[in-house]
Amino acid sequence: MKVFVGGVAAAFLGFLGIVIWPQYVFAVIGGAIPIVLLLGGLMAAYLGYDEVKEKLPFPKNRETTEPSVGTDTRLKEEAERYKQEVERLKAELEKTKTS
Repeated sequence: MKVFVGGVAAAFLGFLGIVIWPQYVFAVIGGAIPIVLLLGGLMAAYLGYDEVKEKLPFPKNRETTEPSVGTDTRLKEEAERYKQEVERLKAELEKTKTS
């Protein structure tokens, strides 16, 4: 109830302020519109940047498309380690099945 009464009082005071000082209200609105347009445009450009970047016909960065030699050998070592782990687990599973 208090929020409702406060809202009605604020709306009444706002309306009264517009009626008493319309030139100041319109000056603030007139000054706020370009700022809102500028900030909204910058935000839209920032959010649309990734979409535009994906559609450009330029080649992607080489580092992301081709793994380097160090990365390639590290990945092969990791794959080999996982293969050994799988073989060990298979042998352990067969051992438990036969027991």
